[in-house]
Amino acid sequence: MIGEKKLKAIALDVDGTITDKNRKICLNAVKAIRQAEDRGIPVIIVTGNIMCATKTMAILFGTSGGLVAENGGVIESHGKIQVLGNIEECQRAYKFLRSRFKVKKVEFSDQRISEVAVERNIEEELVKDILRDFNVEVYDTKFAIHLTDPTVDKGSSLEILATDLGISMDEILAIGDSENDIEFLRVVGMKVAVNNADEELKALADYVTENSYGDGVVEAIEKFILK
Repeated sequence: MIGEKKLKAIALDVDGTITDKNRKICLNAVKAIRQAEDRGIPVIIVTGNIMCATKTMAILFGTSGGLVAENGGVIESHGKIQVLGNIEECQRAYKFLRSRFKVKKVEFSDQRISEVAVERNIEEELVKDILRDFNVEVYDTKFAIHLTDPTVDKGSSLEILATDLGISMDEILAIGDSENDIEFLRVVGMKVAVNNADEELKALADYVTENSYGDGVVEAIEKFILK
């Protein structure tokens, strides 16, 4: 923990963090999440998934801290949904990308309202180079390549939710695994990378778990919250 400040909330990525490489949910991680909630520690889901899927996960996991979906482009706080990301430039960028390469949007893309996500059949760096003249951010989450509004990210959206909860950012424990988690780990008090995380995220983290995926989440929650 940074200093002696008490951690009052958990911000948690989903794909590659709670789930494994096959997107299977770690049930022990869900149990740890519920134990944290039972102790009055709200858990905030911070993900690249669409909002309806994120809401379903919140019900399944038993979380109460609000939702950050589509990599920060959409949030839900106190039951109210806000769209923060502008999808128009992302759509233009996707149209241009599709004119150059055979790319396809991921499933349920018609429900994405702030960004575009495409299947990982093209290298992230190549996408960045092709779209260099477009005002979009490109992320590879290991499950999809996302074209997002550069004015919003997981960190800026988490700050909005923290304000709504009345919790300061240095009172939040954040857990993630990939490059699109850097923004929200960077702004919190305790940064945790699961063992399967990208090296860049591990370098930023205050603590790297010995275990991977959901088992790493359990390790972090037990160490910093349930101790």
